[in-house]
Amino acid sequence: MSTMTAVSSTGTAARPMSPEEKKVIFASSLGTVFEWYDFYLYGSLSAIIAAQFFSGVNPTAAFIFALMAFAAGFAVRPFGALLFGRLGDLVGRKYTFLITIMLMGVSTFVVGLLPSYASAGIIAPVILIVLRLVQGLALGGEYGGAATYVAEHAPQGRRGFYTSFIQTTATLGLFLSLLVILGVRTYLGEAEFAAWGWRIPFLLSIVLLGISVWIRLQLQESPAFKRMKEEGTGSKAPLREAFGTWRNAKIAIFALFGSTAGQAVVWYTGQFYALFFLTQTLKMNATTANILIAVSLAIGTPFFIFFGWLSDKIGRKPIILGGCLLAALTYFPLFSALTQAVNPDLAAAQTAAPVTVVADPASCSFQFNPVGTSQFTSSCDIAKGFLARNSVNYHNVAAPAGTVAKVKLGDKEFASFEGTGLPADALKAQTAAFNKSMTEAIRAAGYPAAADPTKVNTVLAVAILTLLVIYVTMVYGPIAAQLVELFPTRIRYSGMSLPYHIGNGWFGGFLPTTAFAMVAATGDIYYGLWYPIVVALGTFVIGLLFIPETKDRDIFTYTGEEKLG
Repeated sequence: MSTMTAVSSTGTAARPMSPEEKKVIFASSLGTVFEWYDFYLYGSLSAIIAAQFFSGVNPTAAFIFALMAFAAGFAVRPFGALLFGRLGDLVGRKYTFLITIMLMGVSTFVVGLLPSYASAGIIAPVILIVLRLVQGLALGGEYGGAATYVAEHAPQGRRGFYTSFIQTTATLGLFLSLLVILGVRTYLGEAEFAAWGWRIPFLLSIVLLGISVWIRLQLQESPAFKRMKEEGTGSKAPLREAFGTWRNAKIAIFALFGSTAGQAVVWYTGQFYALFFLTQTLKMNATTANILIAVSLAIGTPFFIFFGWLSDKIGRKPIILGGCLLAALTYFPLFSALTQAVNPDLAAAQTAAPVTVVADPASCSFQFNPVGTSQFTSSCDIAKGFLARNSVNYHNVAAPAGTVAKVKLGDKEFASFEGTGLPADALKAQTAAFNKSMTEAIRAAGYPAAADPTKVNTVLAVAILTLLVIYVTMVYGPIAAQLVELFPTRIRYSGMSLPYHIGNGWFGGFLPTTAFAMVAATGDIYYGLWYPIVVALGTFVIGLLFIPETKDRDIFTYTGEEKLG
């Protein structure tokens, strides 16, 4: 890190970062990498989690259930932000760090010890979801503290650069989780890894926990917080002050819709949804998909630092909003090109052999089953369920009421069947027969069972994935500095944490599940992209109109009096 002396907006020279301050910023960032590693293990292993803990339901429902359990950790993040944000504003940033890392590390370690659904029944997924909730609470308190802590140590005029190191931690944590998974998977082999080896990355978190706790015990308290305590200007009720008064509450509202919501969907589309798209839609081998994502992250991660540095020069707004706009305008062509690069046989089949489902709309369910208890047995649901599982695009055509659904594949038609009310054995037999005939038909039409490794354009795929990561670095690199600068010191931890975690926990965290359901409902493998596109465009407009440029604010003296927009 540079030791250059920055000049503040007031014209006074800011002192350079001392070696001690650099050390604590590095320690804070490293601890946050480990915490994100813990959190992302689940997302990277979602397919195996589905098989281990939700094996009592059909594969489609199991995967949706696994995604919902993943999303549960995101759902509670705003509550963690409130809980630990208040604690951080009252007792300090350092001690809040220790609590969040302990909660995250222990709950992740316990996941590696959990019995599977096959051996323990329903109690296994119940405990898993409880642990996910604990992880979500801990992560809800982590980011605001890390960003605030680093920003309050940074010299005036260098906050974008210094906080950008915190911004790399989420991607580095994901990268670390992918490397550990790939290493264990390669060493044990696919069969052993799926059977029991998946537990090892979770169990290794106990080592990371020990390192992280030791590192965080070395930290000093934030100078801004210490000064506030010495002057007696701290808030006695930071939550009420941050969100109970319109002056501060409107800052949080505009920060959510004009900044973090768009940042969140671009981030999760570029990293998590891209991985789900490769493995679930394009049927790429999971190990190969993880390698491609890891390579793109390795190439793209330095851009977090670059855009953080650039935001100190030209401002936070143009970079964040520019990333949202570029992503919204290019997602459809980029994901279409990704299909061509990874599974050209699938792309060719979609063009050469279009598929149509002709069915009574009243018989078609929205096949979203988060509790895994529903059975979709109408003729429409049986037909669409098969096509969705095999990544076959299809168009919907309405048929008269009471009509048994049929699938048109080129110039051929295949009748589905009504499974509602059939005895279990008869339903199983007819389903097997229908699946067999449809599988033969789509294979004959060129729809592949999996991506052919010999036809993957690896260079093009990595280039597309890297561009998606660069969009992530644009929206995420400067955002910590922007959020810190929007709120005064006395309520900074609480004030910035809630909009960040609603944006990332809800708008971003539910993206894979929402997009998956949208694709299943429409039959279009790209339809789920409308979700991040609409949210990113909304953030672009709101941010442009209502979010001020904050790069020149002195956060030690800022009181929150300036007007928005």
